[in-house]
Amino acid sequence: MSAPLVLLSGVGSDCRMFDAVVGRLGGAIPIIAWDYPGYGGRPLDGPFTFESLADRIVADLDARGIARAIPLGHSIGGMVAQELAHRHPDRLAALILSGTTPVFGSRDRSFQQAFLKARLGPLDQGRTMAELAAAAPGELLGSAPDATAAVTVERLLAELPEASYRAGLECLVTFNRRDELGAIAVPTLLIAGDEDRNAPLKTMMRMAEIIPGARLEVLEKTGHMAPLECPDRFADAVRRFLDTIREDAR
Repeated sequence: MSAPLVLLSGVGSDCRMFDAVVGRLGGAIPIIAWDYPGYGGRPLDGPFTFESLADRIVADLDARGIARAIPLGHSIGGMVAQELAHRHPDRLAALILSGTTPVFGSRDRSFQQAFLKARLGPLDQGRTMAELAAAAPGELLGSAPDATAAVTVERLLAELPEASYRAGLECLVTFNRRDELGAIAVPTLLIAGDEDRNAPLKTMMRMAEIIPGARLEVLEKTGHMAPLECPDRFADAVRRFLDTIREDAR
C-alpha cells in the first residue's frame, strides 16, 4: 500500500469537513479519515493531548500495517500533524498543513485564557452547540466561499458533542512546536487562505520559510475553512503536491 493521506480535522468538525476534497481527488491516493476521540462517533476515551493523539495515530497505522503516511491536517489537525513530525518523523512520507500555526497563544498564557473564556463561557451559561454553531460561518469564512460552506460549517459544529468540543479546545491552547519547525525533514505543503484570521497568511508564510523546502499555496478570498470554502482549489493544490513528490522520488 502506498503512503495514504491521513485526514485530521479542525476542532469544530470531524473529518466530514474533507468530504468534498476527497471526492475531487478521485481515488488518486488511499485516504484514512482519522477522527479524534469524541469526534465522528468515536468515544471520548483516554487523554486528549497532542502527544496522545500522535501516538494513537501511529498505533493505528501499525494495526493497518502502514509504515509511512502523509498527514493532511487542518487547523488543530495541522498541529497534530506537526506533533507527529516531531514525535514520529520516520512515519511520515510527506506533510500537508492547512490553516494552522506552530504555536497557540501568548507566552504568559493570557491569550489562551481569554480564548477559552470566549469559547466555553457561552456553554457554561447554558447555550447549546447549535446556538454556538449559528455564529460560526461569519467568524470563519472568507469573502467568496462555496455555496454550501456556511451550512456545512454550522451543521458540523452543531452535531459535535459538547464534551468533545471542550476537550478539543482545551488541547488546542497547549500547542507549541515553534522551535521544532526547522527540523521537519519531509516534503511539506502549506495551504493558506489569504483572509484567514485564525491562521493568518503572514504566519504561514513564515512557517514556509522555516520548514526546509516547504511549498506554500495561497487561496484567494478564502478564510479559515479552505477545504469547505474552495474544495476544487484545495484538491488541486493537494494533487499538484502529490504529483511533485512522486516525480521527485523517481
